[in-house]
Amino acid sequence: MTFLPILPEHSRGPVGLSCVMFAGLLFAAPCLAHGVSDRDTLFLLANEGPAIGPYAYLGAKHMVTGIDHLLFLAGVIFFLYRLKDVAVYVTLFALGHSATLLTGVLAGIHFNPYLVDAIIGLSVAYKAFENMGGFKALGLNPNTRAAVAIFGLCHGFGLATKLQSVSLSPDGLVANILSFNVGVELGQLVALAAMLIVFTFWRRSGRFASQAFAANWLLLTAGFVLMGYQLTGYLLA
Repeated sequence: MTFLPILPEHSRGPVGLSCVMFAGLLFAAPCLAHGVSDRDTLFLLANEGPAIGPYAYLGAKHMVTGIDHLLFLAGVIFFLYRLKDVAVYVTLFALGHSATLLTGVLAGIHFNPYLVDAIIGLSVAYKAFENMGGFKALGLNPNTRAAVAIFGLCHGFGLATKLQSVSLSPDGLVANILSFNVGVELGQLVALAAMLIVFTFWRRSGRFASQAFAANWLLLTAGFVLMGYQLTGYLLA
């Protein structure tokens, strides 16, 4: 993986831009809290028995509309140029969130949703800071693959808390949760494909190197805003 040196000469621009990003995310934060919609909640409450198609759809929908999951995924692949490396890291992330999604719901493991989502916001900031070369500047060398896998576990609990907010029928629960997880993975593949296309054109444009630091600065800001919003919700709950 390639990392940018922290605080290059062109970092002044990103600072101002990040302030605008911070303000925008602050006002948009309630919209970014991607819980289960009222319509989907009514379906989940009324459903009894296996509903493989609808649950797969809900899983895919949750992934492609989950801004925190997408921002983390973008940070993970930001400096991955080979599809082999992309596959390795995305697989680690998928295994992590699949494991905790399934065990969280089926085994009834509960965590505070605000704190889980705060950690997910932190994961976005962590990855952006790593991409900016922040850990190297501090003389640290964290295991990138381990970090992705661990944060994948946290993202899985974030998915689980959304389903746990609704009283799901035990009839067909295993099939439904497995279907939801398959949908999450399909949604992730769709989002990943779109990201790879964007990154490919961006890198070929010749502007990637000069804009990469600014982009990760914005990712860092977004991660802290998402984390702050969730912590505020926890303290006020």
